[in-house]
Amino acid sequence: MEQNGQSPEINNHTMKFIVGVIAISLAYLTNEFAVEPLNSISASYWDKGLWSGNIFVGFLFAISAFLFSYNGHSKPQRWLSKVAALAALGVAMFPCGCDGYREIIPMVHYVSAAVMFVILAIFCHIFFRRAWRKGWPQARVRACLYAVCGFTIVLAIFGMLVDYLTGDALSNLFEQFTFYAEAAALVAFGVAWLTASRVIPYLTRSKERISLL
Repeated sequence: MEQNGQSPEINNHTMKFIVGVIAISLAYLTNEFAVEPLNSISASYWDKGLWSGNIFVGFLFAISAFLFSYNGHSKPQRWLSKVAALAALGVAMFPCGCDGYREIIPMVHYVSAAVMFVILAIFCHIFFRRAWRKGWPQARVRACLYAVCGFTIVLAIFGMLVDYLTGDALSNLFEQFTFYAEAAALVAFGVAWLTASRVIPYLTRSKERISLL
């Protein structure tokens, strides 16, 4: 909220834009800076190089910080964002047992990732309902984007669950299956929050569009 004609000290729309860019770029950057192609984004933590693991942990901390600060439009949304923030920290601080490495605490990484992605899918549904109720064309387009993003996250979660329950059957057929499933979920999350930033032209009316400057 603006006070005395001044812009708010912290602009949540700018934060949504930044987090959207971070989420969209996370998979690409971790793989690009890895010494070898990654079988999962989480495996970048154990990469023999320097940059890939640092990007993975640093970006997750940035996402977590934003989710901690995000209160949404209701008390349930506020608590969902806090739980998702803790889950993001769990993903970063309790690395996976990838490539034969031992987990610090078994299953914390995977449960944290599942909780984070499920809550992000829920937020896509919340954004969808909020945009659809507005009724004007740009809002309806945003609603459709949120629906596609939410469906993509759920499909990625389902695919990784099937892979786990079948003893990595999908990963054995396609070595980087987990990486691309995680990437799809992260990109969908990023697109949803980038859209919610209300910065992108054609997705917002002039009266509701936000400037980053």
